Amino acid sequence: MSTTSRFIVVTIGLVIVFGGIFGWKAFEFRMMQQHLNQEDPPAVIDAARAETREWVPSLHSVGSIRAVNGIRVANELPGVVETIRFESGDMVEKGDVLVELDVESDKAALETRRAEAESARRTFERVSNLVDRNAVSQAEFDEAEAAYDAARARVREQEALVRKKILRAPFDGKTGLRLVDQGEYMPTGTPAVEINMVDPIYAEYSIAEKHLSSVEVGDDVTVSVAAYPDRLFEGEISAINSSVSTENRTVRVRATLANDDGALQPGMFADVRTLESEPRKAVVVPRTAVSFNTYGDFVYVLNENDKGELVTERRSIQTGPERDGVVEVESGLEAGERIVATGLLRLRAGQRVQIADEDDEPGATVEDDGSGAEQGDG
Repeated sequence: MSTTSRFIVVTIGLVIVFGGIFGWKAFEFRMMQQHLNQEDPPAVIDAARAETREWVPSLHSVGSIRAVNGIRVANELPGVVETIRFESGDMVEKGDVLVELDVESDKAALETRRAEAESARRTFERVSNLVDRNAVSQAEFDEAEAAYDAARARVREQEALVRKKILRAPFDGKTGLRLVDQGEYMPTGTPAVEINMVDPIYAEYSIAEKHLSSVEVGDDVTVSVAAYPDRLFEGEISAINSSVSTENRTVRVRATLANDDGALQPGMFADVRTLESEPRKAVVVPRTAVSFNTYGDFVYVLNENDKGELVTERRSIQTGPERDGVVEVESGLEAGERIVATGLLRLRAGQRVQIADEDDEPGATVEDDGSGAEQGDG
């Protein structure tokens, strides 16, 4: 075979090989274009409707539980512990004896003072009888009277010292852990036990200066604590501080709560909501339906396109207080509009969607318990 023939055969072979490759690539490209031009299947979502309901807003704050009266009982005079008459955690009444210190030497001194007072009394009586007869001078009478008064005062003084060696409950309350032991020497000011009045009890918290005009004494409050997450403690505002803190521009507020079972204890962290007196109508949606971010909150509203298909519309809204899994919508959404309830991160504006179960759309169905909604003031 000549060189020319071989060249023609090789050329034809290369054309066939490369033609096949280019043809296959063109086929793949056309298939890819067709695939890209196909619409994605609708995303399956849960839907909810914006609802109108009675809304009792509130100011949300954090604070602490505080005893109405709470102190550490300490001794005014030094002494050795002779008797302990309480156990840790006892409920005590005002005047109950808690600790008795050794008073033997004090009682002996008291007997001496009483004897001196008795001697001074007799002397005063003798002088009183003689002064009527002008047998003694008025000065001697005054001196005897003064001596008698001084002796009686020393008796009362010593009696007070003896009483101060007995530590008593200053009010009704609950004792804490015992801090002293039998036979222990207690220098002046040594705490023996902590005692707190726990019923009623205070919740103290702060509100922002701008909310001062919306609260007043007598307003209802609800309090929750970490120890009882499923329980709300109810009370009312009993006092509002008369000044605003210059450091953070907040006002201290004190609420009084019933605490019959002693569940609330001083020092607990308290989540407090101060309720406004009048409810109002509000549009609410599930919290999971709202995307919260620094550029503005939004929801996906469900609309029908020309083909009757559901598509998403990203709509900015102004949100308000939140409570029990629902959020108030102050503007941007009307009651009755359908929105995407969950799974916002996998959606985009204009995307086709399909409701998972149109007969059972989840909504903002939380019962209004009147507990109010938070309006963050710290």
